[in-house]
Amino acid sequence: MRIKAIQGIKDSEKIRLKFMLNNMNENKVFLNASLNFKKRKEKEEFLRNLQKRYTNYRLAWSNNLKTSIKEKLFGYKFEKKKLMPLCIDIEIAALCDLVCPFCFRQHIITPDKIMDEKLFYRIIDQCSELGVPSIKLNWRGEPLLHPKLPEFISYAKKKGILEVIMNTNAVTLNTKLAKKIIKSGLDLLIYSFDGGDKKTYEKMRIGRFKKNSFENVYKNIVNFKKVKKQTGSKFPLTKIQMILTKENSKIKNNFFKLFKNIVDDISVKAYTERGGKLVDIDEKILKKIKRKFGNKNDYKNFNHWKDIKDNIYISNKRLQCEQIFQRMLISYNGQVSMCCYDWGNMHPIGYLDKEAFLNNKKDYLEVEKKIKLGKKGFTKYMDGAIMPQTSFEIPKKVETLYQIWNGKILNDVRKKHIEKKINDVEICKKCAFKETYEWIKLDKI
Repeated sequence: MRIKAIQGIKDSEKIRLKFMLNNMNENKVFLNASLNFKKRKEKEEFLRNLQKRYTNYRLAWSNNLKTSIKEKLFGYKFEKKKLMPLCIDIEIAALCDLVCPFCFRQHIITPDKIMDEKLFYRIIDQCSELGVPSIKLNWRGEPLLHPKLPEFISYAKKKGILEVIMNTNAVTLNTKLAKKIIKSGLDLLIYSFDGGDKKTYEKMRIGRFKKNSFENVYKNIVNFKKVKKQTGSKFPLTKIQMILTKENSKIKNNFFKLFKNIVDDISVKAYTERGGKLVDIDEKILKKIKRKFGNKNDYKNFNHWKDIKDNIYISNKRLQCEQIFQRMLISYNGQVSMCCYDWGNMHPIGYLDKEAFLNNKKDYLEVEKKIKLGKKGFTKYMDGAIMPQTSFEIPKKVETLYQIWNGKILNDVRKKHIEKKINDVEICKKCAFKETYEWIKLDKI
């Protein structure tokens, strides 16, 4: 299948698409299934179907939103169309061994817990039944801290999950664990590494319980490539990304030099400082905006953000969000959220497990208490964190992923987005996801 012939795929995604299609014969889903095939033609047909399925999955990432808006798909129409989640984010570990200054964990309390393995297997079983093509083993924590990580990946691949993705800080990615992860069949490994040298990295990536070392993490990433070569495996595809801030922007080129021969793909994403409503900024700027848009606009309710060069962007137009048509997120205890920006799980849309949720409030309060007492790993960088404003109510009933995905809560949100009444949704009107706004650079006004 020629990549150039595939329309609708962003250039940044073509590396991943090409890799997956060209190496589908080494995907664990294919290898596991091919054991049952006796004829060559059966294997070839199955392989072609997997390639087609993966291509359709990547295309749907942008097309599902367009189709839903155009055809006004929500409620029974959405369910009838059989648009299943493209990716399920599973928080196998809610704890992290770093305290990065720019991370949300320094502002809002999150639990230090890992997912029960029985719950994980039940989630994967449901994903498999729905035909979910992709899972991501992250949300608010570091997945390497779960002792069952390799087993979790293996199980997902056995159940037919086409692409298993994981983000990691690579702090504990030693040789032993690297071998297990490669053997498990992980498809995409994304490193988070902020800084092109020791000084900037260790300023951005601070150890929570013990000092974090630039040399150690860099060694782990280099070593992973060596281990993968030794095993003869092409999987996982490796990608490294850096959040571009004022602190590390000057050494961006160093970052590329460090990893250009170590990983398959390198990405730099700009950190953006969301300022919220325009009432937060200078009166002179407000007057300038007012002259541009006139009194008919409630310009003080415009949103704005700043880039690392302090350029200001403003917006009075919301865009429909792709998240609610593509994915769901499952916390360590089975609580389901519709958005990765719901850090405190303040807007649950369903529950997969009642027993696991019973201790939810306790889990948050434990962290809050440790912060107040100044326990190791809960000092200095976390003492400004606040409790999320949620009810912590025990669910009245447990539902399946299918029921939650096609349920009233999520479909009501889809309806609001399609009808451009986005600000009527509590979590959406305060959204920090800048891709859901139409921005105008201030100097163009």
